[in-house]
Amino acid sequence: MHDEAAAFEHVEGMIWADGPVCPHCGVVDKAYRLTGVRTKPSKKNPEGKVRHGLWKCRECRKQFTLRKGTIFEESHLPLHLWLQAIHLMVSSKKDISSHQLHRVLGITYKSAWFLTYRIRECMRGGELAGFCSDGGSVEVDETFIGKGPGAKKAKTVCGGSHKMKLLTLVDRDTKCAKGIVMDDSKKSTLIPILQKNIAQEAYVMTDEACQYQGIGACKVFEAHDWTNRSAGEYVRRVYPEVHTNTVEGFYSIFMRGMKGFYQHCGKQPLRCYAAEFDFRYNLRVANGLDDVERGSAALRSAVGKRLTYRRPNQEAATTVILG
Repeated sequence: MHDEAAAFEHVEGMIWADGPVCPHCGVVDKAYRLTGVRTKPSKKNPEGKVRHGLWKCRECRKQFTLRKGTIFEESHLPLHLWLQAIHLMVSSKKDISSHQLHRVLGITYKSAWFLTYRIRECMRGGELAGFCSDGGSVEVDETFIGKGPGAKKAKTVCGGSHKMKLLTLVDRDTKCAKGIVMDDSKKSTLIPILQKNIAQEAYVMTDEACQYQGIGACKVFEAHDWTNRSAGEYVRRVYPEVHTNTVEGFYSIFMRGMKGFYQHCGKQPLRCYAAEFDFRYNLRVANGLDDVERGSAALRSAVGKRLTYRRPNQEAATTVILG
């Protein structure tokens, strides 16, 4: 889409299903569209630029566009570039880097970087607490992100050495995943996280890692079983089948994206990246949603997620986004 007017109409139809909503007074469907309005003349645009998507509220008499109160607010990028960026991010299974977006869209790297973080904010949310509330099966596994000595041994050591720890839950019934960044992977840290996010009546399946041992004895969940992957046991043919192959499949996509685009990642950005991969995984074709529907879901989440580049105390934008 390269038509700015059409881009505004498209997004307005998505987020204003009941008519335009005034961000100043909150009145719904009491505004009228302003046409032919231009910005002040400048050297680059002597006649001024057309202000697309401009509305005026009949109640408070203030002007507004759909950008107000959304991820698009105070952005100088055309809205059609935002839509192109959203489509590229939601349709790229293993993600797309800010550098690649800056080259594809023809914008600066700084703009592309901040744009990607704003779009990722749309992908966050929808807390999936209570996995398997109907007594189904949930697979639990963790992975470690980072480099350094002992990297190959990190999976076999409780706590995961010095690496960043990401715990992922996959509900076999809903086919949805949720990633949680942990300070450590000790049992004292792990069990409260599992209790918060998994229903008590769930059947929890893990590998043989030491931090999972004793979950069944604690009577935290209805049942707990595991496979001994280090001994070559990947599936136990009982009902329900005991394995963590689904969550391992999720990690295969996640790690390819992380290694391919984000060779180095801090703990704060990891939360954002994990939420982005969860979003694409939960709204994938296997769950009945194509790229267009995934993009529409991201657009509907754009409201109420205003982000500023810096806080008043001049902290970096990443703390605003992820703090």
